[in-house]
Amino acid sequence: MPLITFIEIINLVILIIVIGYIFSGFVRKPKRLYDLYIRSRFNLEDIKFASLIAAPAVVLHELAHKFIAIGFGLDASFNLFPFGLLLGILLRFINSPFLIVAPGYVLISQGANELQNILISFAGPFINLILWLVSLFILKTRKLKRNTAIALHFSVIINMWLFIFNMLPIPPLDGSKVWFGLFKLLF
Repeated sequence: MPLITFIEIINLVILIIVIGYIFSGFVRKPKRLYDLYIRSRFNLEDIKFASLIAAPAVVLHELAHKFIAIGFGLDASFNLFPFGLLLGILLRFINSPFLIVAPGYVLISQGANELQNILISFAGPFINLILWLVSLFILKTRKLKRNTAIALHFSVIINMWLFIFNMLPIPPLDGSKVWFGLFKLLF
């Protein structure tokens, strides 16, 4: 079986485009001052800019789950979650101040033990933690061009919130599998 299938590649391309659209209401390409007050529902430049910043946080998060599971010898596949995609698109379309990102999931075959489940579940948020801290480190220690600094600033915010939110011990979030799994292992 290939590491990543053609269908998964198509799903990831769709995910990147949709994530760009969803985040384009929050992460907008730096413009002239008066352009910042114009809120359109569809701006291709904003979508591309948001995709470059937000898509790695989501795509790498999901692929981390997949590749750790594969590393344990399990079958794993990335799938889109149509309801989550449509909900995110709808909230963006109506310019909602709330953002819900539940675009996909990794389906993993049975057979993982408790420790493997914990590690697979933590892999996604761990990627967000790394992206958050690396972006913050670069932002704090380097002299950057304006657009690069803005992109890294958004990367810090997105990855920080994805990490914090995903680590909440609320099913079906990754944190519930990590915290409840640790509780089972320790007690």
